[in-house]
Amino acid sequence: MKRILIANRGEIACRVARSAHAAGYETVAVFSDADRGARHTQVADVAVHIGPSVASSSYLDVSRLLEAAAKTGCDAVHPGYGFLAENAGFAEACAQAGLTFIGPPPSAIRAMGNKRQAKILMAEAGVPVVPGYSGGAQDVEVLLAEARRLGPPLMIKASAGGGGRGLRRVDDLEQVEAALVAARSEAESAFGDGELILERRLITPRHVEIQVFADTHGNVIHLGERDCSVQRRHQKVVEEAPSPAVQADLRARMGAAAVAAARAIGYVGAGTVEMLLDETWGAFYFMEMNTRLQVEHPVTELVTGLDLVAWQLDVAAGRPLPMTQDDLRMDGHAIEVRLYAEDPYNGFLPQVGRVGRLIWPEGVRVDHGLVEGQAITAFYDAMVAKLVAHGRDREEARRRLVRALGETVVGGLVTNQAYLMQILAHPVFAAGAATTAFVAEHMAERGAPAPDASQWALAAALFVGRAGVDHWRSTGVSVSPVRLACGEVDARFSVVATTEGYAVARDGATTQLAIQRDDEVVRYEVDGVVRRAHALWSDDTLELFEGGARLVFERRPHSDKARVDEGADHVKAPMAGRVISVSAARGAAVRKGQLLVVLEAMKMQLELCAARDGVVAAVHVQAGDQVDNKQTLVDLEGES
Repeated sequence: MKRILIANRGEIACRVARSAHAAGYETVAVFSDADRGARHTQVADVAVHIGPSVASSSYLDVSRLLEAAAKTGCDAVHPGYGFLAENAGFAEACAQAGLTFIGPPPSAIRAMGNKRQAKILMAEAGVPVVPGYSGGAQDVEVLLAEARRLGPPLMIKASAGGGGRGLRRVDDLEQVEAALVAARSEAESAFGDGELILERRLITPRHVEIQVFADTHGNVIHLGERDCSVQRRHQKVVEEAPSPAVQADLRARMGAAAVAAARAIGYVGAGTVEMLLDETWGAFYFMEMNTRLQVEHPVTELVTGLDLVAWQLDVAAGRPLPMTQDDLRMDGHAIEVRLYAEDPYNGFLPQVGRVGRLIWPEGVRVDHGLVEGQAITAFYDAMVAKLVAHGRDREEARRRLVRALGETVVGGLVTNQAYLMQILAHPVFAAGAATTAFVAEHMAERGAPAPDASQWALAAALFVGRAGVDHWRSTGVSVSPVRLACGEVDARFSVVATTEGYAVARDGATTQLAIQRDDEVVRYEVDGVVRRAHALWSDDTLELFEGGARLVFERRPHSDKARVDEGADHVKAPMAGRVISVSAARGAAVRKGQLLVVLEAMKMQLELCAARDGVVAAVHVQAGDQVDNKQTLVDLEGES
């Protein structure tokens, strides 16, 4: 191999390029219209445009990728993760084009790419599997009968794909039929395959996965486990290695099962065997195998001291694994968090926007694909970066990661940064006791960060200072009225600028501030305590970053104007995306909470429902339409 096409985007494309360059390989990046000028195109030696922003016409278009490889003289392809990384047809197409596919053979991808068939194969190999239904009969009547046989609680899963799509939890048999329809629809949209399996849902298991590696010389080893129990919408948020729930004997048993799974399908390269662990009994069950590098591979790298991408390159070049199972050593603890462009306090709704100022912390590993000014669109996954901390023990790693998040600044974009800090600070997580039920049980009532009195006062003073108000007038002290909004709160201030600083009055209480500015860094003193924040301006909007919280202040006119809230009368798109289905019909009576439109954005399906009882007055979209953020989809009138 000499030149590698990286058939992916974002942080994983940057990550692969880093190790490839260190090993002396040349790299070629690919990009869509939406990713022109993106960071991954800048770190590669060459970048090739492969089509429109829609992934199906660019990153998922095999012919365009192969054409890019041929045009730039590549002799190998690294698929990263997501997109075509687990597509056996793509691996075969690469081989037919004379390209080395840096991943497992197509037969292994196929064996594990279908969850139904994989469960059957693993059971035959002696690997424990979750009780359920994995039969080929897919009629709704058959699935309903099997659901009744198994009884709730159940998980309905798409046989193909992953990432939480085509996945539904069922706690009541009356929910089964609707959940089957929804899971099948989402699976067909995401993977082009509506096949489903049913599994008995373990109530509070751990999600533990084993990193395996195999070469072409018959060697297969595991590199320990990762705990991925903290999830939202069945997608991982926090990962760590090793698992707080796994000791040496259990690690050996789970590792042996994972190695047996890899051997059973003739695996080659990096792979991950995902399992559910019942801590009470020490029992574990095969869930699925990801036939690629995982998003969370950095925690394994930090505790083992290994470069897994470099291993992938060596295995693809025909070299044997550089160590045996007995050589494996694990040092300390590592924790990773996924920074998503999403609003965790509003149903984890994906967010779009343009990236402003970027400041990454020191002392931790940051894998990202962002540049200032880059547009975050609805076309791709909402994950924008990963922060990973290593420590001598778990608590040190946790502390370091909390501090790192507090020092991170991603301007212009709503992210889950503060939410991640809340997770890491929660006593259940700090104790290492989080299961897959953690988010639902402990994070549901967490609210978005709100400014305290000092931050409100600082914001008001900064708005006055930015306006260049004179300290004194000939008639006496200059008093500036300021009205600001942050979130749902609207507040009024009277600000006096003095030679010592500012006096900010609100509701009869006055806060005295002394402010020192060094470009965007603000140090402000209140009651003898000096605090530090980053203050970023965009037109008449102030972003204040302090302690991991992003507080957005907007100036409001001093006069109040009557406003009519028509939110209940219109169903609007919460973000740009594609309409999957429309169940609303003009003239039909609907009830509050009734599903009207299903929208797909950032690889997720969003169910938009009626906010009140009424009658559908108009339907403005149909399945397949591309819609913009805040576009009206359905109008309601009257009462039903």
